[in-house]
Amino acid sequence: MRKRTIPGSSGRVRPMRLLGDEGLAAPCAEVTDFGPALAELVESMFATMYAAQGVGLAANQIGVPLRVFVYDCPDDEDRRHLGHLVNPRLVAADGVVVRGDEGCLSVPGVEAPTPRWDRAVVEGFTADGAPVRVSGTGFFARCLQHECDHLEGGLYLDRLTDRHRRRALRAARKAPWAGSTERMPVPPAAEAPVRA
Repeated sequence: MRKRTIPGSSGRVRPMRLLGDEGLAAPCAEVTDFGPALAELVESMFATMYAAQGVGLAANQIGVPLRVFVYDCPDDEDRRHLGHLVNPRLVAADGVVVRGDEGCLSVPGVEAPTPRWDRAVVEGFTADGAPVRVSGTGFFARCLQHECDHLEGGLYLDRLTDRHRRRALRAARKAPWAGSTERMPVPPAAEAPVRA
């Protein structure tokens, strides 16, 4: 049996950026150096995502404005999808639009029904620079779209209708973390639908 390391096992858990942090609202820069620092970043992103019990994490959520995200997310058939993408590009999002509860590690404890396409295809690279194409449906497609939004400076809140957006922002203002833009990852409430 071949030994494999667990993603994030050599990474460092980093503080999570929260709603209101300017870095979450700015588009991320392309990665140009595929060296050891990138591999270290990916490991730390996995460690941080697991510590926060999320299914996805974009680099700007830990204060690094680069186009990188990691994921460990099931699809609707409960198949596990595990990996990372560097310089990802959403090349297809289609099928039916499904409104499902969605949350975010940068907006902890706040969820809202968010419309997303039921299928997504993302192309990018691994930390080693190898091209990769990832496709998903259902819950995993939602995760891929959510993380791509982060890298463009967007949050799921931006996709909400007026009524749901007002409700979510009101909940965020009342949250224990309101007024802070950084926190150490802590386990969020159980059974949150998508925290990425």
